[in-house]
Amino acid sequence: MSIVPKETIEVIAQSIGITNLSPEAALMLAPDVEYRVREIMQEAIKCMRHSKRTTLTASDVDGALNLRNLEPIYGFASGGPIRFRKAIGHRDLFYTDDREVDFKDVIEAPLPKAPLDTDIVCHWLAIEGVQPAIPENAPLEVIRAPAENQIYQQKDGPLIDIRLPVKHVLSKELQLYFQKIAELTMSKSNPSLFKEALVSLASDSGLHPLVPYFTNFIADEVSRGLNDFLLLSNLMHVVRSLLQNPHIHIEPYLHQLMPSVVTCLVSRKLGNRFADNHWELRDFTANLVALICKRFGNTYITLQSRLTKTLVNALLDPKKALTQHYGAIQGLAALGHNVVRLLVLPNLEPYLSLLEPELDAEKQKNQMKSYETWRVYGALLRAAGLCIHDRLKIFPYLPSPSPSFLNKGKGKIINTEPNKRKLSVDSSSTMQVDKPMGDDNPPQNSVQPSSSGQASDGAPESRNAKEKEGSKGRAITMKAILDQVWKNDLDSGRLLVKLHQLYGDRILPFIPSTEMSLFL
Repeated sequence: MSIVPKETIEVIAQSIGITNLSPEAALMLAPDVEYRVREIMQEAIKCMRHSKRTTLTASDVDGALNLRNLEPIYGFASGGPIRFRKAIGHRDLFYTDDREVDFKDVIEAPLPKAPLDTDIVCHWLAIEGVQPAIPENAPLEVIRAPAENQIYQQKDGPLIDIRLPVKHVLSKELQLYFQKIAELTMSKSNPSLFKEALVSLASDSGLHPLVPYFTNFIADEVSRGLNDFLLLSNLMHVVRSLLQNPHIHIEPYLHQLMPSVVTCLVSRKLGNRFADNHWELRDFTANLVALICKRFGNTYITLQSRLTKTLVNALLDPKKALTQHYGAIQGLAALGHNVVRLLVLPNLEPYLSLLEPELDAEKQKNQMKSYETWRVYGALLRAAGLCIHDRLKIFPYLPSPSPSFLNKGKGKIINTEPNKRKLSVDSSSTMQVDKPMGDDNPPQNSVQPSSSGQASDGAPESRNAKEKEGSKGRAITMKAILDQVWKNDLDSGRLLVKLHQLYGDRILPFIPSTEMSLFL
């Protein structure tokens, strides 16, 4: 039984000019009409839900008809629900109330504005900080107006209601807290109180409203105080405390903090006194950069790539000062051994070739320049040494090499047969001395006393057999590990040889002696 009565089918047939439709045909068409209407309405409800609305409109029905490749119904707008009236004498028949309109009145009436559907249009609010002069943006005179909620009228356009941003209100306690922290950061008279302030910044809750003020304060003071070493050091400690505070959501302000942090890492000059230890500040800032990348690298996937690009450009730029190169090296080293292996080691040989003339004390008479060169050289040595040490740590422990296996003077593998024979002769002679005196062939069934001086003749032979088996197993283990080391994906052996060629014996403290015996 269909919910659509046959009378409705008859009325629809009469409206399109079919006057001889039989009641039996109308009764058979009613279930099919109900099925089609249900299908269209279900698709319309899907369109409504995808539009995040709870009211079904005519546009949803048009969308459902388009999905079914049917022509949409014209003449209906989505302004509001359509009003239906109940037909007199029919319980289940409804019709739309269309009032009669005089054709003359329609002709003489002014043309209304064309109805527009809701749409989204994209435009630029600002391009690199400059607002484009397009009709969608409000004029600059309106934005700069001091009055609140001022209504401005564009030329040949509608009224625009401009609402200025609401002022950020801070409590007096937070204002006093910010002022006190700023005073302690800029003053160098009370370091103990400043340390307590750093602990407060790293642990206190409720400081999130002050984060934009701290970021602006740090950015301004870093840009103005590059000659004040103590101020820069205090500012970097403030940044670390803010990053350590678990109650602060600092991610939206990283774009303001990172330029200040990178400036303290690769700036040409930090401080204006010879006693200022800017090397220590660069080391601290490098660890700070590594902390930021470790904590927010998964959230901002381009953070570390952009940072490493900046540091590599600073390192490979010959016009940069050696202090800037040192900061770049320390920053790349703090980001991890993989960064050093992929970005620093490929450029190590050409960079050292340019740095070598500066290392010669006879050619370089400027002591300050020579000191900076050796600092950069030491930073590169440490980064490369820790990288190769990290690569060699993945291999299992190797037994210590024998004195005949390693020549300590030249650092090369020596494995000569005459030495082995000589060692076996010496060992056999010592074993003969240890044999007990007395009967050469004691009875097999006789019981010997359990004294240290009366050992059996088979003891030296068993020890020789065990030593041979141990040396064979050690040789097999070394061969397996050598095969693993010299794989193309690890390439640790070639890297170690290359670093030894570049640095000589200076690289040896970073390498355990067991691994060194395999390659050098």
